[in-house]
Amino acid sequence: MISESTKNLHIAIFASHKGTNMQAIIDACRRGDLNGEVCAVISNNSDSQALEKARIAGVPEYHLSNKTHPEDDELDEAICTVLAESGADIIALAGYMKKLGPKVLKQYKGRILNIHPSLLPKYGGKGMYGAYVHRAVIDAGENITGVTIHLVEEEYDTGKIIRQCEIEVLEGDTIDSLSKRVLERENAFYVETLKLISEGVIKL
Repeated sequence: MISESTKNLHIAIFASHKGTNMQAIIDACRRGDLNGEVCAVISNNSDSQALEKARIAGVPEYHLSNKTHPEDDELDEAICTVLAESGADIIALAGYMKKLGPKVLKQYKGRILNIHPSLLPKYGGKGMYGAYVHRAVIDAGENITGVTIHLVEEEYDTGKIIRQCEIEVLEGDTIDSLSKRVLERENAFYVETLKLISEGVIKL
C-alpha cells in the first residue's frame, strides 16, 4: 500500500513500443512537476523506442521477454527481481503488450496502473488497444471518447477505475487524428494522476 505520507514515488514503467507516455513521466519527474523518479523501464521488445529513450535519459532499462526467459514462470520471476532491486513501489503500464505474470500481479496488487484510450468499460478487453480502439469509437459514431487509468487485474481492462477524462470526437475525425489527440491528453493525464497519488489525494 502506498501511504498518505508518500512524497517520492519510485515508478517502474513497462512499455513495448514508442514509450511516449513513459517519456512524459520521466520529463515530469526531471522538471519537478511530479514528485517521483522512474527507477526502471521494462520492455518485452528489445527494439522498442522505450528502451532507447530510457538509455538516453539514464534510466535503468531491461529487455525481459520470452526470448530472454522462455518459460513464463521464469520471466515472471525475473521481472519481480528487477522490480525489487529497483525499489519500485508502483508500476505504470504504458503501452505494454504482454500480460503480467501471477507473481508480479500478487506482489504489486493495487499498485499497478494501466492507461487505456477509451472510457472503460467501453472498448476494452483483449485485442482492444491503439488504433483498434479508435476505429471502434469512430465506427460506432461516438461523440465522446476519453482516457481511463485503472488498476490492473488478471483480465484485460477489468480493474478498478482510478480516473477518467473525456475527449470530444470531432466531425471528420480519422483514426490518426483521434489517436493523436487522445495520446496528447494521455501524456498529461498520466502525470496528473501520478502526482495525485504522490500527494495522497488518490490512495491506492
